[in-house]
Amino acid sequence: MGDDLTLGLTLSGGGAYGAAQAGVLQVLEERGIRPGIVAGTSAGALIGAAYAARLDADAIESAVRRFRWSHIARWSARPRWGVLDTHAVTDAVHRILGEDPMIEDLPRRFGAYATDLRTRRGVILDHGPLSSALRATIAVPGLLPPVRRSGRLLADGGMIDNVPDRVTRALGATRTIIVRLHAKWENVRMMRTTTATADLVADPTVILIQPDMVRMAQWVTKDVPRLIAEGRRAAEEGLDAAIRDGRPLTAA
Repeated sequence: MGDDLTLGLTLSGGGAYGAAQAGVLQVLEERGIRPGIVAGTSAGALIGAAYAARLDADAIESAVRRFRWSHIARWSARPRWGVLDTHAVTDAVHRILGEDPMIEDLPRRFGAYATDLRTRRGVILDHGPLSSALRATIAVPGLLPPVRRSGRLLADGGMIDNVPDRVTRALGATRTIIVRLHAKWENVRMMRTTTATADLVADPTVILIQPDMVRMAQWVTKDVPRLIAEGRRAAEEGLDAAIRDGRPLTAA
């Protein structure tokens, strides 16, 4: 069965919480649900890029379990915008995919979401080298340096929208599966999406999957196995609810 070219997958940011998305992808694969379009920001873009490159869900889970922060950042010898250097991302892309592909050449349609620091507007990165887009979408000024690309200074898209479903729609999706990472006690950055989430729940073209990371660590990797399991649980719950509500999982 081929990809559903009208079905999108939107993956949000959240540091180590992103591990939950590996569990979500396993459930989608097991159920034969194959979105043809994927977009994400920060951790969601890292997972989404692997999915867009057609790594299978078990391979993505294995990579997530082995992940260490040193895989994407190292101490910078010349700190300016950040104390870490994210060129490790380029090395990781080459190691996992065998090359640094152009985004437009990936097997699935992919877009990473970033923030233009000069204009404070969101930017969709859906062409050009994959590694530079990923370095941009994970950048946190002061820690991880922003990336200069096409005359823009780009950083983490979550500063504008941590659940970038607008990207998935702009890439052609008419229905989306959205994975929103959250905890019961959310930080200010994540709270910006609370009202928007209510709108997503009411949207008949959206299937919302919400893993709950309560009492799980966001910035260290000790809880990765639990996060993957929670992603699986939330995916089963969200997909079963969509079936009960008559929301379409396949194209009409």
